[in-house]
Amino acid sequence: MALSASKLKVGDTHTARLVEDLKRTQIVQYAGASGDYNPLHTDEIFTTKVAGYPSVFAHGMLTMGMTGKMLTDYVGDARLTKYGVRFTSQVWPGDTLDSTATVKAITEKDGVKLVELDVETKNQDGVVVVSGYAEARIDP
Repeated sequence: MALSASKLKVGDTHTARLVEDLKRTQIVQYAGASGDYNPLHTDEIFTTKVAGYPSVFAHGMLTMGMTGKMLTDYVGDARLTKYGVRFTSQVWPGDTLDSTATVKAITEKDGVKLVELDVETKNQDGVVVVSGYAEARIDP
């Protein structure tokens, strides 16, 4: 069911769990799907001994993609017109991520109703790992 401008108001929120207990396997699968084999995401020894991180960590684009799925689940397929994020903290194996979209504004452009959303994804400790924005077409 598509979102309707008549049923939305500024401040409304939609929250979804993106992943519970992110597995290293999911990170490696994303590396394979994206072709991004940066050793920070795939090589534990390099990441800990050379780069000095406590462990491998997820690709930012994996977190952005999971957050984007939350958005399309909320607004509907093929309705996003803008989407951008800033990566603010690493996502580690074992993390649980929850994402929230908050209605910032409801506008109209060229006869098309739009919803502007603030987007935030947090880990289990409440640390923001992704913050951003989105815009989507909505029904009147």
